[in-house]
Amino acid sequence: MSRSAEQHPASFRDPSGFIYVRDGVLLRQVNEPYSGDLKELRSSGLLDKLWSLGLLVKSEFADLSLAAGPGAVAVLRPERLPFISHPYEWSFGMLKEAALLTLQIQSLALDHGMSLKDATAYNVQFHCGRPLFIDTLSFEKHEKSAPWVAYGQFCRHFLAPLALMAHVDVRLQGLLGENLDGMPLDLASHLLPGKTKFNAGLMMHLHMHAKAESAGKGGAGQGGEQKGGFSEAAMRGLIASLEKAISGLEWKPAGTEWADYYNDTNYSQAAAGHKHEVLKAWIAEAAEQSKTCWDLGANDGRYSRIAAEAGLWTLAADIDPAAVEQAWLYVRKAALTNLHPLLLDLRNPSPGRGWMNQERASLLERGPADIVLALALIHHLAIGNNVPLPGVLNLLGSLGREVIVEW
Repeated sequence: MSRSAEQHPASFRDPSGFIYVRDGVLLRQVNEPYSGDLKELRSSGLLDKLWSLGLLVKSEFADLSLAAGPGAVAVLRPERLPFISHPYEWSFGMLKEAALLTLQIQSLALDHGMSLKDATAYNVQFHCGRPLFIDTLSFEKHEKSAPWVAYGQFCRHFLAPLALMAHVDVRLQGLLGENLDGMPLDLASHLLPGKTKFNAGLMMHLHMHAKAESAGKGGAGQGGEQKGGFSEAAMRGLIASLEKAISGLEWKPAGTEWADYYNDTNYSQAAAGHKHEVLKAWIAEAAEQSKTCWDLGANDGRYSRIAAEAGLWTLAADIDPAAVEQAWLYVRKAALTNLHPLLLDLRNPSPGRGWMNQERASLLERGPADIVLALALIHHLAIGNNVPLPGVLNLLGSLGREVIVEW
């Protein structure tokens, strides 16, 4: 690979191509093994359809001379997103929307004679307040009677964690961080309460699926042999069944430590109003030379919205899953395009994960932001968690170029 082209550490598994940066520009090389599927993706109209609906990250076809290595048949210049988050950092609603997006894309792919060969949650990001599919090379020509090869992956990455969050404990989402290829289905089946076996979707796609895997029989869409093939009607039925199972999973953001913080706070109405006005003025001044803001300990994101309203791309990070879910519900309701809720424990921020700890970037590697807000946060770290003040200052200084602190 050319010295001026740096391959992204998360993009090395797929022989079809890889992401790299050349002279500060994000590019994707498409290799010879994917040439046939790329031609089908373009000629079928699927690529333009997904772009027009805003479901797939938009890309331009760049000059082939920009390729990073041999074997290239095309070079894409995808839109660069302001922040990459990981599924174990999403709220329940965010993971659910990512799952439904994946199924919608699979259905549209079938309409155009294609299919997703990957259904990992890492193929989805959140951009402009909505989930967005980012892997253009995940599509392949659909062979009649072939099962959905990504079915098992979809169940591990989406259905299993969502079912555990809805029926057992929302904090079990954290297991996604320890399992690169999603939640093991036998573990999910074991942890789910017995009543879920009376749910047709969970029974078929989790409990029976896990049993089939354990018995070494594979499952529908696992690439195993199936008598009579897998008809298109059966494929459509599978997608519809998964969509019904996902849509039926619910979790209400309540009952956690900080879910009702603003309903039971020591701020008077006047004090809260004064805080809002002071922050608005300070952020407006700082925003003149800034583009990004990270609000750490953001709760439901009400002060993060001040930064978003000032035109800053804003991260609203909090340790409480209910607060982060409330922030996400507000983003969707208000159609905000520059506010990204994130589930984050500052005492143990997301580390580098995956192969050589480089596939999934740590929180520190994804910064720094231009502005960091630390509002009523310091005492939780310094007093509540016994972190010396110099350590807290070092953390904030590494995450932001400018820091606004309330203590």
